[in-house]
Amino acid sequence: MPKTKKTKKVQKKFTLDCTHPSEDRILDAADLANYLNEKIKVGGKTGNLGTSIAVQREGNKVNILSDIAFSKRYLKYLTKKYLKKQNLRDWLRVVATNPTTYELRYFQINQEDDEE
Repeated sequence: MPKTKKTKKVQKKFTLDCTHPSEDRILDAADLANYLNEKIKVGGKTGNLGTSIAVQREGNKVNILSDIAFSKRYLKYLTKKYLKKQNLRDWLRVVATNPTTYELRYFQINQEDDEE
């Protein structure tokens, strides 16, 4: 009797940390979670999440749980697209803090005046 390999379902969890912009009331984490829920494509179709992908909001953080192949880079792409839509792309950037987390940070602008 041949042995068949059983593949384990690997559940991936990604986190988007929106703490700084949410505290300054620039960005709404609930609106971002809703946007991701509408725009994530599964099988080439938007709005086809089913039970394979879940988008949840916990305070100022948005968690994405996936039972299927889902890239972190795609999450960054959608987040940048959302920031562009809200005209926040000039002030905020998406930075990876660890292998499963992105954080929205402000651009660091030097306030120094060079006097001659």
